[in-house]
Amino acid sequence: MKPYLPTVLLLACSNVFMTFAWYGHLRNLSHKPWLLAALASWGIALFEYLLQVPANRIGHQSMTVGQLKIMQEVITLSIFVPFSIVYLKEKPTLDYLWAGLCLLGAAFFLFRGRLLGA
Repeated sequence: MKPYLPTVLLLACSNVFMTFAWYGHLRNLSHKPWLLAALASWGIALFEYLLQVPANRIGHQSMTVGQLKIMQEVITLSIFVPFSIVYLKEKPTLDYLWAGLCLLGAAFFLFRGRLLGA
């Protein structure tokens, strides 16, 4: 089996943890000292690393590091945008769309050999 699906699933799950680690404290711990938020974030980030490291090892069997990084960024934006809108109640802007299109362009260029059969 190609490692694409396990890689994508592990990276998506790791991104959920990392998004909460990096930004969840803005809603839940904004009234607490930053050190407490940092310690809570590190605890959450541990679970992120337990998913992200195997994802990169599995993915690197058939993808370059550049492809893995761009895939990670596309997944990150796919997780972050709904999180910021739904969980943090941020107002969506067209900038999310433009950023997403730039990432899709980057993904195309890094994966075009596989996409076009070259």
